[in-house]
Amino acid sequence: MNCSFNLELPIGGGSYCCTHYDGFADVFLGAYGVYSLPLSSDMSIAAAVVVVPLGFLFFLSGLIVNLFQAICFVVIRPLSKNTYRKINRVLVELLWLELVWLIDWWAHVKVQLYTDSETFNLMGKEHALLICNHRSDIDWLVGWVLAQRAGCLGSALALMKKSSKFLPVIGWSMWFSEYVFLERSWVKDESMLKAAFQRLKSFPHPFWLALFVEGTRFTQAKLLGAQEYAASTGLPIPRNVLIPRTKGFVTAVSNMRSFVPAIYDATVVVPKSQPSPTMLRILKGQPSVVHVHIKRHLMKELPETDDGIAQWCRDAFIAKACTMDDLLDKHLADDTFHEQLQDTGRPKKSFLVVISWSCLLIYGALKFFQWSSLLSSWKGIAFSAATLAIVTILMHVLILFSQSERSAPTKVAVGKPKDGAMSSETSKEKQQ
Repeated sequence: MNCSFNLELPIGGGSYCCTHYDGFADVFLGAYGVYSLPLSSDMSIAAAVVVVPLGFLFFLSGLIVNLFQAICFVVIRPLSKNTYRKINRVLVELLWLELVWLIDWWAHVKVQLYTDSETFNLMGKEHALLICNHRSDIDWLVGWVLAQRAGCLGSALALMKKSSKFLPVIGWSMWFSEYVFLERSWVKDESMLKAAFQRLKSFPHPFWLALFVEGTRFTQAKLLGAQEYAASTGLPIPRNVLIPRTKGFVTAVSNMRSFVPAIYDATVVVPKSQPSPTMLRILKGQPSVVHVHIKRHLMKELPETDDGIAQWCRDAFIAKACTMDDLLDKHLADDTFHEQLQDTGRPKKSFLVVISWSCLLIYGALKFFQWSSLLSSWKGIAFSAATLAIVTILMHVLILFSQSERSAPTKVAVGKPKDGAMSSETSKEKQQ
């Protein structure tokens, strides 16, 4: 399995939770011998012009951010956890805004938000669980863009596979930001998850916790499996979404309903007239458009029992699937949602952060080469070449991790029709 819990900002299917960074970890480990990473011709061309410079910018600035995070973790966190959280929120934004810059200023990808005015005005001002269809290769990055617009990028949270925290720069930054890392075993993870959710009760800033309840990114192959499972259990046959998992959602709601007032139900769609954005296209500066529709639900409207919450999730997602079929069909016909388009703008903050990092790192690199005379010896040249190769591989890993066809499909155990949806889902989770 490529996933561990049924919960988001991000890969792979699994028994009860999923985030994008699970796939990142698997691809990264593959670079070290699990499987090969052949560089495509597209990657080679992009690397020569774009990937290596952007890679140096991201990884060098990231290491600086990680260093300050580590210092604050050791010095400040033991004295005041909330003070540490406030400082870390600023530090991590200095890194993650570079990826927002890629969307906004480098590739000019437009993220258009459709929602009512009340929801729009509350975004970033309240804690929220965000459930979303997992259709695009860059859903996680679209989520970061919206979080940045709402003012809560530094407090955007997710659950991830345990090995993800060992990833240089991005994995380390998330560990310092209190992301939850899972063993992918419910027996081991259940108590840890409950404790992690309770710790969020004292979080000093509004946060978003994204849950991808489908458990994996959408592909046609996975849709066929979901349709077979739906047919075997008497559920409506989905055409644009996959079948949800409920354990992660139930655990999150049960432990956070007292301090998280809302659930944001998000739908991500790429207009038919636009190319689907991918990490490689973004790095190459190729524009696109992404539409996001958000509906707000009050947490207090959910049932009190675990079974009731699970059934609410299933009913809501079945309704979401039917609604999305109509919604997406209308969107495919008209290339827009029939909701109010909110003006999220294109803040200059990410642009200023990238310019500042670029000036700082270029100045530092010039001083370093002047001081070290690194390129005046064969050892120095070899070291520089090795550094270029490492950065190229790491950027290629980032591209691979974002590709939906690289994520493992969720294995669905087909239940007996007479047992109903509940027993079928239970048998499916036991098998996994």
